[in-house]
Amino acid sequence: MNQKSISRKFLSCMVLGMLIMLTNSSMAKDLVRVCDAPGTGQPLAAKTDAKGVIHLVMNSPEGPLYSSSVDNGQSFSTPVSVLVDAPMKPGLEYLAWDMTVSPDGHVHVAMGTNAWKLKLPKDEWGFFYARLAPGHSSFSKLQNINHQPSEGFSLAANKNGDVTACWLAEKLYANVSHDNGLTFGKTIEINPEINPCNCCTTSATYGADGRLAILYREETRNERDMHLVLWNQKDHSVTRSLVSQESWTIDACPMTYYSITPDGNGYLAVWPTKGPIYFNRLSADGKLMMPREVKTPGTTGMRTGMIGLQTADESTLVAWVKDEKIGWQAYDSSGVALGSSHSESSSGKGVAGVVTTSGEFLLFR
Repeated sequence: MNQKSISRKFLSCMVLGMLIMLTNSSMAKDLVRVCDAPGTGQPLAAKTDAKGVIHLVMNSPEGPLYSSSVDNGQSFSTPVSVLVDAPMKPGLEYLAWDMTVSPDGHVHVAMGTNAWKLKLPKDEWGFFYARLAPGHSSFSKLQNINHQPSEGFSLAANKNGDVTACWLAEKLYANVSHDNGLTFGKTIEINPEINPCNCCTTSATYGADGRLAILYREETRNERDMHLVLWNQKDHSVTRSLVSQESWTIDACPMTYYSITPDGNGYLAVWPTKGPIYFNRLSADGKLMMPREVKTPGTTGMRTGMIGLQTADESTLVAWVKDEKIGWQAYDSSGVALGSSHSESSSGKGVAGVVTTSGEFLLFR
């Protein structure tokens, strides 16, 4: 082959490569729609129920707000307050930490307060909860779940009416409801061998096999690595597996957030290590599905949110918020990036997003 033929072939390969890159970048951007949160809300969490209704919880100067959409986010209901009959003491503020939605449409919201800052009684420094039943227009009266200083609040709910409230107070604890959040049982320490990084958080979801999956950061020997706890609530058996592969040894709590969501029979986990954000798909038993965790272009701030979303064809979107911007990156089923990352201005420290019934990634700012 002469030099001219080689040059033409090389040029053709370059042009084809550029076209593929441009096409992938355009496809990645087209996969995602960003919409404004309604009213004065700062997006915190979004979920869909079995009917495809989108449920959105937001923080605001007036306290946590809730809104919903029945048309894939084209329009939203007028936001309503999550706080009903809540003590309104001078200076007391409520902040939404998490939301989950039962398949039948029960909405469950976890909240904390600044009661510690106001030096109120310590039994007011804990996990507050409210629920919205399907067809109702207002939330239930606020419940104090654990009556003790705590943080790292998360919620998980399943189709059977079980709701689990997870939280941290030097150890990993939970309170479980079997009546869609009407009442919660006594506090349970899930496993005394678990030593969580107390100023980080928990993220929880029920898996396809019925077990509760909890993502948390360990602090033993200052090795702040990510672990997945699988808890069979029927026989109270607990297993634990290491999720992160890039280790992080630090003599301080990094105060990070992370998330775990169902992914078919397994899970999709997103977390930060030393600043950069990673993700991996996990099997039903918590084993890594990809050879190594995938490093994204995102970085975390102190206690800033991140999520992972996945479509039916296993396309993945990882989104994060930092410095008043929401950023995201799309990936194919093998963890290869689709085009480049994108970002837009946002408010608050949370990330809210869903996969719509049409298969579109929808993010809120």
